[in-house]
Amino acid sequence: MNAFCQLVRRDVLIAWKEGGTLGVALGFYLVVVVLLPLALGPDLNLIARIAPAVLWVALLLSALLSLARLFEADFEDGSLDVLATGPLPLEAVVAAKALAHWLTTALPLIALAPVLGLILNLAPQAYGVLVATMLVGTPAISFLGAVGAALTVRTRRGGLLIGLLLLPLFVPTLIFGIEAIGAALAGADSFAASFLLLIAVSLAAIVLAPPAAAAALRFQLQ
Repeated sequence: MNAFCQLVRRDVLIAWKEGGTLGVALGFYLVVVVLLPLALGPDLNLIARIAPAVLWVALLLSALLSLARLFEADFEDGSLDVLATGPLPLEAVVAAKALAHWLTTALPLIALAPVLGLILNLAPQAYGVLVATMLVGTPAISFLGAVGAALTVRTRRGGLLIGLLLLPLFVPTLIFGIEAIGAALAGADSFAASFLLLIAVSLAAIVLAPPAAAAALRFQLQ
């Protein structure tokens, strides 16, 4: 566990020190959400109805921007070979890097979401549900993203390829996240079902993604 925590700490410190990737993700999130009301016009009711979907989709696309660098830098400088032969199993290395991505990219985006909700005229009672669904749903983005990053680690500028590979896998997270918010706003009983399914998707990603990404990395390192 000490080696695992040290690896997470290392990646978090590198991400905060560089800052560029996080800045791009936050800037993209801000631009997408700010431009939407300008495109839709002054219909505040329409903007409020689609606000949860817009915030979720924009967060997903913003997080995708940083996934390409998950293993790329370590692969280029040889650190990935050291990690692959170190005391940690490669599956644990993948899990540590995915967790660091969630801490340095997903959490800041989640923190920004309520602020951007004001721009979209999001209903006041939706803010708590929005943050809760994003907190339990975004781990699936980081862990499934690790699989795409592992598959494209040798590909230059593989961000577009990661998006093409992984967007179908992110559809359940988007559907259950948006449906949970809509059910909570409507006072429907289906909120609990959608929320629990969202948690189940994230748990499945946390369990299944590290072995899949580790297998892809072993193939890439051969």
